[in-house]
Amino acid sequence: MNTAPSQPIVRLHDVSIFYGRVQAVHEVTMDFPRQQVIALIGPSGCGKSTLLRALNRMNDLVDGVRTTGRIELEGENLNQPGVDVIQLRRRVGMVFQKSNPFPKTIYENVIYGLRIQGVKDKSLLDEVVEKSLTSAALWDEVKDRLHTSALQLSGGQMQRLCIARCIAVNPEIILMDEPCSALDPRSTIRIEDLIDELRNTYTIIIVTHNMQQASRVSDHTAFLYEGHLVEYDQTDKIFTKPAQKRTEDYITGRFG
Repeated sequence: MNTAPSQPIVRLHDVSIFYGRVQAVHEVTMDFPRQQVIALIGPSGCGKSTLLRALNRMNDLVDGVRTTGRIELEGENLNQPGVDVIQLRRRVGMVFQKSNPFPKTIYENVIYGLRIQGVKDKSLLDEVVEKSLTSAALWDEVKDRLHTSALQLSGGQMQRLCIARCIAVNPEIILMDEPCSALDPRSTIRIEDLIDELRNTYTIIIVTHNMQQASRVSDHTAFLYEGHLVEYDQTDKIFTKPAQKRTEDYITGRFG
């Protein structure tokens, strides 16, 4: 686990998010260190996923959502007019709770983002496919069936394929929204091992309901409750000596 100090890649300043008149996130200020794993924990409906989706403006796709405050990626305010959202989502990729491979071949799934960018060089595409699937710990399992449907893969393989598709466009940050919630324990371990391998290349921000998972995979943990950031610190400290009683009560299962 990486505990070295790191300059933040993302900074949040008084970020609030509204669904119509309902405020889902309240004045959150926090930094996300580069090339570390940050877990967002808290009970259902506390604003974790809403905050996560704000980092690559996925909330733009939901009618009536409004974000105030500043979300900075390497100093650039992501909420200002004129931001290239497509380019932003290349830099800040996302892996969803439910694996969502396209009804295409494994090969075409991985290079989907490059196709959109107009990349046609087959040798380059082949190289990206092998590199991405290797990084996602999937190459050895699928290298002989790259041109078969991705929908024939198991659930755990599909989720690793979605991770490969995400990293094929060379993002700086990977957002993961409950990436293991639909997986069996064995597949969950594979994803957790993969997160551990990817942490030296990418900044990873993961939403999870699983306290044990947060403690295993993350360097830093943020606890949110009813849209408020209650506590944010190194994971070891959050789970052994939390500063806030509400954090301790949640981690020990007294509520949530």
